[in-house]
Amino acid sequence: MLSEMLRSLLAVGPSNGAHRIALRAALSVVLPLLVLDVTGHLAWTMYAAFGAFTSLYGRERVAGHRVRLQLVAGAWMTGCVTVGALIASSDHRGWLAVPAAAAVAAAAAYRSTVDGWHPPGSLFQVFGIAAVASIPGVPADVLPAFLVSASTALFAVLLGNAGVWLRRVRRSDLMAASAPIGGSVTGAGRSALLAGLGVLLAGSVANGLSIGRPYWAMVSAVVPLAAQALSAQVIRGVHRLVGTAVGLVAAWLLLALDLRGTAAILAVGVLQALAELVVGRNYALALLFITPLALMMGNVVHPVPTGPLLTDRAVETVIGVAVGVAIGWVVRPRVRPARSFRVT
Repeated sequence: MLSEMLRSLLAVGPSNGAHRIALRAALSVVLPLLVLDVTGHLAWTMYAAFGAFTSLYGRERVAGHRVRLQLVAGAWMTGCVTVGALIASSDHRGWLAVPAAAAVAAAAAYRSTVDGWHPPGSLFQVFGIAAVASIPGVPADVLPAFLVSASTALFAVLLGNAGVWLRRVRRSDLMAASAPIGGSVTGAGRSALLAGLGVLLAGSVANGLSIGRPYWAMVSAVVPLAAQALSAQVIRGVHRLVGTAVGLVAAWLLLALDLRGTAAILAVGVLQALAELVVGRNYALALLFITPLALMMGNVVHPVPTGPLLTDRAVETVIGVAVGVAIGWVVRPRVRPARSFRVT
């Protein structure tokens, strides 16, 4: 297990055309954020950013199958952001977000397994609802949350598929390239149950300890549980811990620059592109960019001192990974020892 873990941390897989996904992902988030900046609505940054995550889905699909998956993903992200904004308007947002995120985790994990989502699992949905719910808001924020996330998600779909629609392709090529990629009902119920339980426990622990941002614990809990086997869960958990630790150093350096406005938006775009370039090749390496990206997005909306921000991220990541791996260990398949028979 240890040697396998070390190999996974050091191995870097093939790019598989990641530069195209990286460019689409960066433009999908940067352009809407620039519009918000120009119109004086940077407070809506998180709504737009989570809608833009729609662009991350369906990288292995083409033509109509990618469009359909991205439309489904966009609807999920829009719903999560909208419900998160509704929860944010409550004085009890911290505790209300936990069961809501757990329900979303279970439902999204189920659909991901059945429909074969890529990226798999419920990480982005949990991140969307719980992060938006963590920022104090008012009921009037719900409509902008819906409109901004929905329009950004639709923009991501249009941008991500413009080349397909504009290119003239022979009918035979379209038919050959459009073979559906599906999932399986097998294991869907188990994945849903474990994801929901992981989010519920991690969020409850983080809230009980009065840590500032319990959603990081909830997100980290679903990372190991996206895998089926315990060994893969442990490896994903280790990647999350190691990558976050290195990413916190990068975040500290970037936050020290105190970037604002257009500079901060461009930095977010560069980090998004770099993350997508490597996330399919080495998850720990991708977290070098994902960690400061997440922290900068939140800091644009609700600036806080850097020290507590980095500490909360580190502690909650440990809590979430520990909960996720512990659940995987408890429910792991047991191998019964073979009975021995003596002939007397």
